[in-house]
Amino acid sequence: MHVTRRYSGRMNGEQYCGNMDKKEVHDLDKEDERASGCQIDEIIRAGHDKPFTSLLLAQAAGYDNCAKCLGSSRR
Repeated sequence: MHVTRRYSGRMNGEQYCGNMDKKEVHDLDKEDERASGCQIDEIIRAGHDKPFTSLLLAQAAGYDNCAKCLGSSRR
């Protein structure tokens, strides 16, 4: 099953989900759904989700790209 946009937690169908705990941003349209992947549902359940309407806004807020779904991580 392929899940993309979320409407739970703080998410409201936005494409980008920031993990406030790790300061990392994920692209829900390119989500890595493997067990070792992005784990968006876990981020939302933990209350660490921060929605962004664009990748540039997330990066300007200090969020690093997820190496799995976005690439070009600076970590």
